Amino acid sequence: MTREVTEPTSLAAARELLREFPVVDGHNDLPWALRAQPVRYDLDARDIAADQHGHLHTDIPRLREGGVGAQYWSVYVRSDLPDAVPATLEQIDCVRQLIARNPQHLRAAFTAADMQAARSEGRIASLMGAEGGHSIANSLGTLRGLYALGVRYLTLTHNDNVDWADSATDEPGVGGLSAFGREVVREMNREGMLVDLSHVAATTMRDALDTSTAPVIFSHSSSRAVCDHPRNIPDDVLERLPANGGMAMVTFVPKFVLQAAVDWTAAADDNMRAHGFHHLATTPEAMKVHRAFEETHPRPIATVATVADHLDHMREVAGIDHLGIGGDYDGTAFTPDGLDDVSGYPNLIAELLDRGWSKPDLAKLTWQNAVRVLGAAEDVAGDLRATRAPSNGTIESLDG
Repeated sequence: MTREVTEPTSLAAARELLREFPVVDGHNDLPWALRAQPVRYDLDARDIAADQHGHLHTDIPRLREGGVGAQYWSVYVRSDLPDAVPATLEQIDCVRQLIARNPQHLRAAFTAADMQAARSEGRIASLMGAEGGHSIANSLGTLRGLYALGVRYLTLTHNDNVDWADSATDEPGVGGLSAFGREVVREMNREGMLVDLSHVAATTMRDALDTSTAPVIFSHSSSRAVCDHPRNIPDDVLERLPANGGMAMVTFVPKFVLQAAVDWTAAADDNMRAHGFHHLATTPEAMKVHRAFEETHPRPIATVATVADHLDHMREVAGIDHLGIGGDYDGTAFTPDGLDDVSGYPNLIAELLDRGWSKPDLAKLTWQNAVRVLGAAEDVAGDLRATRAPSNGTIESLDG
């Protein structure tokens, strides 16, 4: 006689909730993973309609299993590339190809209404976010061009400063946002492009909140009070989100959520560079170096509970109306236990249910907050376009 295996009650309840209020994930680096792997955008070799376990964190079967209803695909390119703008356009083209190849599962989305329509159709709303101000090459015209191509957020920096904004992981440059940087934020407000403050210095976060008239987001950042890494959000910034209307989307990256992983990662990054690899590389050859290091230096393991600890604190400081999820899948070498790939979101929701989070609160976390924030940015843009012409300011004229 075969014994029927049943899921824990909380996990079954999590799956049920996600059927009604699926996850809007703020950041997934699948396009860069496709570029960086030996297949280099060969979507036949990495057909995400099929299981790509062992190659990628992301494919459609696991997105479905994970209860994902909308995904911001990162059109990230490295800040040290000499031709960031055409490389960003290639990333946008990759997302468009992914959508065109999988129309029964993916729907291009540009507005909050598009997100709701995709959910009603049972498809995954596919949005885009550009990760790093280097992708606009100090040009407001290029910023508007990215918006016209469908990009709905810009992360102001990546790991390195840009000429007009300071990164969390670089030496202070302009002290936050320069005059041109503030003009970038104002132009993003006018377009309806979300200002993403992941990766930026705390000074940049505060300057952006002082400047933006639309809600801001953190597409993949956690709490600095829980894990003291500069990529995370200080409490004084989280406290400002209710007045701004924005949201912080908790990330899963172990080196940003687990304090013990911070020191380990610094040593692992040094080891990668010593072997001639970029410290963020996830190619098969780079992963061999990672694994060899891990054999002699056991890696601290983050768990679902680690991420939930961040959300508990962030809810206490910012309030439930200002939280979301941004896993950073395919942009990190390691993931927490239980959140191994995009199929893992129900495990996080189950953990939060076990901690007493209500279903209405979880519906805000997974779906409602993200849809509201994009819609609010659209409303602000509509008002601004009626009163403000496109800016032709330059970094030379504004910053001298």
